[in-house]
Amino acid sequence: MKIPRISRRKFIATAGGVLLASPLAVAADAKWIEPTWLKVRRVRIGAGLPAHRLVHFTDIHHKGDRAYLEQVVKTINALSADFVCFTGDIVEEMKFLDEALEVLSGIKAPMFGVPGNHDYWSSISFAPVHKCFNATGGAWLMDEARTIADGKIKLFGASCSHFSQTTVALDPAAKNIYLMHYPAQVKKLDQKFDLVLAGHSHGGQVRIPFYGPVIVPYAVDEFDMGLYQTKAGPFYVNPGIGYIYTYNFRFNCRPEITVIEI
Repeated sequence: MKIPRISRRKFIATAGGVLLASPLAVAADAKWIEPTWLKVRRVRIGAGLPAHRLVHFTDIHHKGDRAYLEQVVKTINALSADFVCFTGDIVEEMKFLDEALEVLSGIKAPMFGVPGNHDYWSSISFAPVHKCFNATGGAWLMDEARTIADGKIKLFGASCSHFSQTTVALDPAAKNIYLMHYPAQVKKLDQKFDLVLAGHSHGGQVRIPFYGPVIVPYAVDEFDMGLYQTKAGPFYVNPGIGYIYTYNFRFNCRPEITVIEI
């Protein structure tokens, strides 16, 4: 007898339906289905017709799963972004950096990024990271800014090693976008941006329906995942691509690539 194949989407729907009756189904989803089941979410900022499309991804935590990271890059390329934003944590261990950058170099749009805490903790050199991002037409931003899109977008990047409340030079003729790693630091921004992007939270990786994340890292506060309206402007926190250390499970919190039109 031929056994019919079941799609991941059908498996998730079935597992959700038996959530209370079958903890094993939930465990199987969290361990083997969701951790690499990429989701593309689309977000529109502003009321008018959008003029720019960017892709936001974060928290790769690459540990040697080259096929998965290649799928991430393939998905990003298929979205035809004007530019790509990355908000920290390429790796946790230095030994995985070369492979991660080799795969990321395949992104076919200018890629701009900032470091996360694990990029510091792993003691990687930022020289090859700068080279990789620059080769795409983008930049690795360490408390600096770049004007792109014929002067219509100004990107600011926070280095994450410290956080300064120093006023930055906003461009009134452009969309001003701020990249940071720690979500809670949005409270320290004393200017208003057209968009602020962050990562770090992983969405909690395990989210209980009608409750939210079981636990999140430090420096997240209430900004665990999704779009928020803050005094600093629209703020999007991406739940990330990878997982922290050996906690290779996700439930109700798929890895995400976000398409933002602004």
